[in-house]
Amino acid sequence: MRTGMMALALGLLALRFLPVLPPVWLWLLMPVAGLMLLPFRTYPAAFFLFGLSWACAHAQWALDDRLSPALDGETRWVEGRVSGLPQNGEGVVRFELTDSRSRRTDLPRQLRLAWYDGPPVNSGERWRLAVKLKRPVGLLNPHAFDYEAWLLAQRIGATGTVKAGERLAPARWAWRDGIRQRLQAVDAQGRTGVLVALVLGDGAGLSREDWQVLQDTGTVHLLVISGQHVGLLAGLVYLLIAGLARYGLWPARLPWLPWACSLAFVAALGYGLLAGFEVPVRRACLMIGLVLLWRLRFRHLGAWWPLLLALNGVLLMDPLASLQPGFWLSFAAVAVLIFTFGGRLGPWPWWQTWTRAQWLIAIGLGPFLLVLGLPISLSGPLVNLLAVPWISLVVLPPALLGTLLLPVPYVGEWLLWLAGGLIDWLFTGLALVAGKVPAWVPAAIPLWVWAIGTLGAFLLLLPRGVPMRPLGWPLLLLLVFPPRPVLPEGIAEVWQLDVGQGLAIMVRTRHHTLLYDAGPRLRGLDQGERVVLPALRKLGVKALDLMLISHAHADHAGGARAVANGLPVKRVLSGEPADLPGELQAEGCESGRQWTWDGVNFQLWHWPQARDSNQNSCVLQIEANGERLLLSGDIDTHAERALLASPLAVPTDWLQSPHHGSRSSSSMALLNVLQPKAALISRGQGNSFGHPHPVVIERYRHRAMDIYDSAQQGAVHLQLGRFEPPRSMRQERRFWRDPPPSGK
Repeated sequence: MRTGMMALALGLLALRFLPVLPPVWLWLLMPVAGLMLLPFRTYPAAFFLFGLSWACAHAQWALDDRLSPALDGETRWVEGRVSGLPQNGEGVVRFELTDSRSRRTDLPRQLRLAWYDGPPVNSGERWRLAVKLKRPVGLLNPHAFDYEAWLLAQRIGATGTVKAGERLAPARWAWRDGIRQRLQAVDAQGRTGVLVALVLGDGAGLSREDWQVLQDTGTVHLLVISGQHVGLLAGLVYLLIAGLARYGLWPARLPWLPWACSLAFVAALGYGLLAGFEVPVRRACLMIGLVLLWRLRFRHLGAWWPLLLALNGVLLMDPLASLQPGFWLSFAAVAVLIFTFGGRLGPWPWWQTWTRAQWLIAIGLGPFLLVLGLPISLSGPLVNLLAVPWISLVVLPPALLGTLLLPVPYVGEWLLWLAGGLIDWLFTGLALVAGKVPAWVPAAIPLWVWAIGTLGAFLLLLPRGVPMRPLGWPLLLLLVFPPRPVLPEGIAEVWQLDVGQGLAIMVRTRHHTLLYDAGPRLRGLDQGERVVLPALRKLGVKALDLMLISHAHADHAGGARAVANGLPVKRVLSGEPADLPGELQAEGCESGRQWTWDGVNFQLWHWPQARDSNQNSCVLQIEANGERLLLSGDIDTHAERALLASPLAVPTDWLQSPHHGSRSSSSMALLNVLQPKAALISRGQGNSFGHPHPVVIERYRHRAMDIYDSAQQGAVHLQLGRFEPPRSMRQERRFWRDPPPSGK
């Protein structure tokens, strides 16, 4: 039976790794084939087919509920009910609309919307909204968070921007939003946002600095992921009753174990409802229920049974849960604890058990964090030794009790005030640690290196005395100091990152790295911090020899400060140095300046007669083994005419499309002289500027140029000097992504 359950789990998990879904007829045939295999006692194969078929069916239903491509970019009047907890901040309201419908148009059931400068929106209200609809796509960059997978896992079929709207009905059954408003009105000693995250699992009120502190100290799971809170509360209730029974304070006529398990599960369900009963909470409640049932009746079967039952239960309930990193981390952490503590001989002292648990989880989860592309907190094992009991034993009880007693005058407010002060003490300590030991963001590593390092972690989790266990340390250290591929002389690696409506291009030679523009920063959304800096770190960039900001517009220079704060930058050049932040200490772009890095030649051009910011763009030509790339910033036809009189007016293989493909750029005169073979376009999906303009695209096609558009293909990677076609992120097929369009 255990083998069949493991096969079922493998079938359900296989969905995560499929590049494309099998055709409908095939996954409908799978359970039939499984039933035919049962009489031959081939249970593993049959259960694997059952699991894979069930997972594919759910994935297909979710894909079928996405916005039709014909409606992408269209504006429609939509009616629906606001669900969840809307997020208000920095001039924008973000919320989800369920049961959405529109006249004469089939829409996905659930939409994720943003309303800039919109009115307050509360959970449970019904609205009629004019929405510019978009397909559920996101930025695609190397080793980055996959927003499209997250949207599919949340069953969100479309995103959109609200243009106008009217409230049709007030909120109904929106008690969670009411509790949040009450909590936000309480004096929590400046920690209201953290308190709301702890009680309701809503992290929208956390500041950027709070998020960074939690990430650096490895304590995000304590204050944001509500499933962790549910487990803490259930454990507290169970231990409280067990302690009362041990010291003779529990009524003798009531058997303590059934009561402890029952009340712990009731507490978990109650807190789950308070936290919204979203997928992580449902997963936590199911796991807690199975663990308590195992403790009550089936302890003799071993500790792996509740984990295996919970794994299958979660995946049967929601097969798309495997697309989310939290799913893998939560089950991996429990598996590490069962594996290590289940094989020990004799008990350890409580303090030794607690300290070993933290370090073993850190070692066991390290390979998972690496493969998921998540930061690794170096201080996390030590910090969690104090933070976990502080939150679970000191902060959580007054926070939940204060929320429950809010209707009682003064009592609830005082308890929440106390909880806020306790949280503030914790954050003061966490900030000190984070300032000294920030999180480690490792570079991406090859699969074979990861496999060897994972083997090392497994060896270290084995009991002492097992042969070859000491080999775990050198194998694990391979994850920290992996071998790095070295570019040959005369070759330049180029990444056009997907930053939306902006530009950021990394150029790396054997020993040097250059960043041309740093992505946009608009309405508080800094893509330099969110996209460019993490991508550079994942690509193994330790420092920038040069950051070249073409001009001072926010879509090109907005992320420069964040990049400079996160990485050492030796020099900054720009076409408009005076308009950049002073701390960048930018120098001017000098026409004709040339240099060579590792056999790759670079040359600058700047138009001294420029009359506006776009014309002031600093242009860079890169030549490797005779293959050329021209990075043109936002120059227009007037600047292009001047460029044609410069030494850069030579045949060029790759052209970064000037001004994101604007109609005022990419003149036929420029294309006739440069004779580019391909164009790189960096722009946002459905941007309000209409980039790239159809006239420009027609010019490119007229010259039979290949077109690599970041909005359609994600980040683009090429190796200049090899004369090879580039690779785009969307070419890495995943069943939840639309296939890339043709390059022509």
